[in-house]
Amino acid sequence: MYVPFFPLKLVAFPDEELNLHIFEPRYRQLIADIEIEGGVFGVCTFLDKISGFGTLVRLDQVYKRYEDGRLDVKTVGIQPFRIKSFDNPSPGKEYAGGEIEFLPNDPTVDSFLNQEYIFYLKEMLFLLKYDVEVDPKSVNSYTFSHKIGLSLEEELELLKMVSEAERTRFLVNHFKRIIPAVKAAEQAKEKISQNGHFKHLDPLNF
Repeated sequence: MYVPFFPLKLVAFPDEELNLHIFEPRYRQLIADIEIEGGVFGVCTFLDKISGFGTLVRLDQVYKRYEDGRLDVKTVGIQPFRIKSFDNPSPGKEYAGGEIEFLPNDPTVDSFLNQEYIFYLKEMLFLLKYDVEVDPKSVNSYTFSHKIGLSLEEELELLKMVSEAERTRFLVNHFKRIIPAVKAAEQAKEKISQNGHFKHLDPLNF
């Protein structure tokens, strides 16, 4: 499958709503072509170079058009892919494009592992003060992955995994590493905030 490419320093996940501000002429051309053809394009993750992986997205809405040609667009992630070829620019276009192959995905995950993931996810979101509803029936490994302290490299590693069980184990291990650090940071902040205040101390029996 040959698609237009939009390299960005981010990871787009399946079903994620991704809002983009389009200002470069080549990507304004890309969106114009997508509008006419009703097609899709690939958001390729860029680190220090093109990573070789990305996510196919569809154009959901052109939210705003500016007088100078800039655009605000809404897109939705569809499926992760591996880049097989990269043409910069794509033939006859200003933007890049290339052949992709979709990554396989096994959606099955053990019930106990999923429950462990939901438990740690709720704790992490609580510690980070995200007031969101976590519905175990609709949440998967991608749903909150931008909100739980993963680096860009870790998000890309998650995207490249080809089973829900593998992604879930990866996130559980992440939670086990990071939750104690978040708790320690919160305790340190609380201790610092108490400095300079009068303290009520209980008498010690010794």
